[in-house]
Amino acid sequence: MEFTSLGRTALRVSRLCLGTLNLGVRTTTEEAFTILDHALDRGINFVDTANQYGWQRYKGYTEDLLGEWFALGGERRDRVVLATKVGNPMTELPNDQGLSARNIIASCERSLRRLRTEWIDLYQMHHIDRAAPWEEVWQAMETLVRQGKVRYVGSSNFAGWHLVEAQAAARERNFLGVVSEQCVYNLITRQVELELIPAARRYGIAVLPWSPLHGGLLSGGLRKLENGEAVKTAQGRAQQALVTHGSAVAAYEKLCDAYGMDPAEVGMAWVASRPGVTAPVVGPRTLGQLDGAVRALRTALPADLTGELETLFPPVGNGGPGPEAWAW
Repeated sequence: MEFTSLGRTALRVSRLCLGTLNLGVRTTTEEAFTILDHALDRGINFVDTANQYGWQRYKGYTEDLLGEWFALGGERRDRVVLATKVGNPMTELPNDQGLSARNIIASCERSLRRLRTEWIDLYQMHHIDRAAPWEEVWQAMETLVRQGKVRYVGSSNFAGWHLVEAQAAARERNFLGVVSEQCVYNLITRQVELELIPAARRYGIAVLPWSPLHGGLLSGGLRKLENGEAVKTAQGRAQQALVTHGSAVAAYEKLCDAYGMDPAEVGMAWVASRPGVTAPVVGPRTLGQLDGAVRALRTALPADLTGELETLFPPVGNGGPGPEAWAW
């Protein structure tokens, strides 16, 4: 496994980040533990979750699951760079959401208990909170860093100007500020190339693309639908994208077949090779999906294939789709 620095920090992370959204929800507990152990064996040391994950059972379930896995021993916790998130609603109470100092600190304490650990390596703001001034956000994060409960702070689903604003406020306090940004990025959704990725590169912020296969749509989703094998492709983001991108996805699958390559590995290899990208966040349900993502890191796409991908899925400003309002 290849390792790289997390943005401008000295922290070394694997070039793949293991997302946990499916673990214990679309897998059994035993399967989840097997995937986590297999990831460590393959050299993946970067694991991402969120306090809200597992909401299909209860909010906090996935952190509890990871805590059980860490408790198995074998230096699992010491070997992992652990990332979680704060900000999304955890209850109906008005102060159990957002980026108030109260919620940041209280949520961290609860995450630590669920994860059965003394520290979080990367504490990520799940979304921007327009009601929270940066003075309040950074004061809370500084408190957690001083207490040794958090090592680094990251963001998720921010716009480029949010990163700039956050860093300006952090510098005034002589605080490290944001070191990573987790954003949706794949062949279909390329809006982050406009401002977010340039801002991240300028400020030394790691880019961690989530949904690199657009909810499974770029993993041979049409073929899976036809064969009745689709899981994520038949719902959510992937299903919606089929309305406007169905013909491009069909051409994409034929293109991959022509090159004798797996669509999932092509889509993952494309994201991993993009300028500014540190580590795609992959959310496997099976060991095969995890191994395919690892193989994609070693896959160099032919130049002519890359050119054809640019034609099928052009960047914004060159015939691609405009920005999606929900992201900002």
